[in-house]
Amino acid sequence: MAATAVLATGVAAVCVAPARAEFPPALGPDSAIVILGFGLLPDGTMRPELIDRLRAGYVEALVSTASPIIVTGGNPQAGVTEAQAMAEWLIARGMPRERVHLEQAARSTVENAEFSAEVMDTLGARDAVLITSGYHLPRALATFGAAGVAVSGTYTPDELLELMRVFGPNADR
Repeated sequence: MAATAVLATGVAAVCVAPARAEFPPALGPDSAIVILGFGLLPDGTMRPELIDRLRAGYVEALVSTASPIIVTGGNPQAGVTEAQAMAEWLIARGMPRERVHLEQAARSTVENAEFSAEVMDTLGARDAVLITSGYHLPRALATFGAAGVAVSGTYTPDELLELMRVFGPNADR
C-alpha cells in the first residue's frame, strides 16, 4: 500500500511504496518544521495521536537537518505543556536541544499559528512545513495562512507511515 505526502501547493512530493521508501526533499534554515500539539493526558503524558505527529516531524527533521523545529502547544497537564512533552520526546531521540524551539502558550490552533509566527520571525524563518493530523490539516492551513505564515509543505502521520516504518525511531507508547 503506497502513501503520498502532498505539498500545500498540490504537487506530489513523495510517493512511497513498501519496497522502496524515499525521503521528502530537504529544506533549509529558512523553513521551520512546525509540529502542532495535541492534548495531553491528565498525568501529563502524550496521547498516541501526538506521538504520531512527532514521528512525522522527526522524519522531516532527519531530512531537513538545517531547519529549526518548533513544537507548539500549551494546555498544561500535571505541570507539563504539550510543547515541553514534545521537545523532550525529540531530544530523547537525538534531536539537538538547540534545534528545538518551544512555543508553550498556545491554547488553540489560532494561537498555535499566531505564536509560532512570532517564533519563526525571531528565528528568521520565512515559511513552514506543518505537521499535524490529516483531519486537522485543512483548518491548520487556513489558520496559519490567516496568521501570515507561508506554508511551504505539510505532512500528516498517515502520509509518512512507510517512511516512519523504514527510517523513524521505534518510540514507546
